Amino acid sequence: MKKLILFAVFLPFAAHQKALTKQVNSVSILEVRSGDWPINLEKNGSHSEHAYSLIFRDQQVVNSVMMDTLEFPDLGQLKYFGKALTVLKTGNNGDIAKFKDYSLKRAEKKFEGVWYILRIKYGLTDFKQPEADLMINTIKDL
Repeated sequence: MKKLILFAVFLPFAAHQKALTKQVNSVSILEVRSGDWPINLEKNGSHSEHAYSLIFRDQQVVNSVMMDTLEFPDLGQLKYFGKALTVLKTGNNGDIAKFKDYSLKRAEKKFEGVWYILRIKYGLTDFKQPEADLMINTIKDL
């Protein structure tokens, strides 16, 4: 009986210790854009597992700063994002690449060139062709 009581007392500490040893590190891979409307690509993960995140300021919220994250569970999903940007680069105005959790739309503005609109469930951002080229080249090199 004493062993059961001791086990019950020390079990939460053991679980907490295990959670502490599995820390997730976040490394910035690319700062696509800085300033008031930042976009960053980050690599997240422990020693054996890696996920990727595209972090951006939601452009639908103008009165305050609200950051959103598009998560890619593995490198393969991030590569699909890069391929979508590559295909849209050679596409036409209004072309859309739809995925389960997000969509990318190519939009041409007469005097500003090609823009891309990234829409996730609750967030939205846009970026220009040079910023898309930075992401394409970085993703290819991973």
